[in-house]
Amino acid sequence: MSSTVGLDALLASREMILVTGSGGVGKTTIAAALGLAAVQRQQRKVLVVTVDPARRLATALGLDGISNSPQPVDPSALNEAGVEARGELHVAMLDTKAGWDELIRRHAPDVETRDAVLANPLYENLTGRFVHSHDYLAMEQLHDLHATGDYDLVIVDTPPSRNALSILDAPGRMADFFGSRLLKWLTVPYRSRLFSAASRPFQQIADRILGSSFLQDIADFFILFQRMEAGFVRRAREVEALVADPRTSFIVVTTLEAAPAHEARFLVDELAARKLPLGAVVANRVLPDHLADRTAADAAASLLEHTRSDATAVFDAAAASLDVDPSVFRRVVAKAASRFDDVSMVASREADRRSELAALADPLIGVPWTSGDIHDLAGLSIISATLRGN
Repeated sequence: MSSTVGLDALLASREMILVTGSGGVGKTTIAAALGLAAVQRQQRKVLVVTVDPARRLATALGLDGISNSPQPVDPSALNEAGVEARGELHVAMLDTKAGWDELIRRHAPDVETRDAVLANPLYENLTGRFVHSHDYLAMEQLHDLHATGDYDLVIVDTPPSRNALSILDAPGRMADFFGSRLLKWLTVPYRSRLFSAASRPFQQIADRILGSSFLQDIADFFILFQRMEAGFVRRAREVEALVADPRTSFIVVTTLEAAPAHEARFLVDELAARKLPLGAVVANRVLPDHLADRTAADAAASLLEHTRSDATAVFDAAAASLDVDPSVFRRVVAKAASRFDDVSMVASREADRRSELAALADPLIGVPWTSGDIHDLAGLSIISATLRGN
């Protein structure tokens, strides 16, 4: 399957795409470029949900402020960047605080519980530090946006993580939390008179060290949190079902460096083990193929060897034709040859890793290395064209 046909078909046939991979591989840029590719080819309403993009890229997309609310990318800005869009491109940026507030309002069984949680002095601190909260909120937002039916395609730039599987495990982890020992340990002493009496000496010591009623404040918060268990667990199961839906697909983004490529292989295998649909693997920032050419590498090595020998006629003649100092010219040539040899070795290793990934995924789409960050719509348009094979 060619990358062009594969990507166009994927973007046309799916309702949700999760762009995942290890941190620092360019997921945000690829997610935005995928959205651009979709609206260039199709008359669809496309939303890209991103997480903390670089400021210049956020500005280019029209994200002047953090917002969970989708907003359109200005069509005139697309035109100025040379993008002919058939569809509509919208973007949103995940806001953890606003996302938690929305979750509490949705799952609270009554107004009193909702207001008590939101007013709890520990609420903002605890939820802001909640393990993998970005992952869970990204999945929640994906569910909400799909449920509205407002968009033909939703592309989610998954949060950066040491473990790219965190996004997949987030719903189940949230559901398991309500039955965890930690939650019982925090709340049982305040629900049971027997436990309360037995633990009172410990509580008194903790209050002296941590501040008056510190444990009580934590218990009050989690007792309120438990009242929302049914809503959280039900939604977590719905999100898990949505991820496994045939209309959902994953795109794994990686570079061809050792650690990200290893993580990508692991993720591809894990998606297969979980029977989750892999749409494509994107190898980002790939060095040009000619750098790995053995003939060119041998020529660079030979040139470097000549700069170290006593044969000066060739370099003297070349320096004279360029009107530069022969000794300076020789040093420049030596440096360039040495650098080419180093880069050639890197390109050769990349070629091997690319072959390994190609054996695991079809299509494997390569995005060439570019100097500098992609920070505007024109740059995204170049990446989009590459993804589509143009």
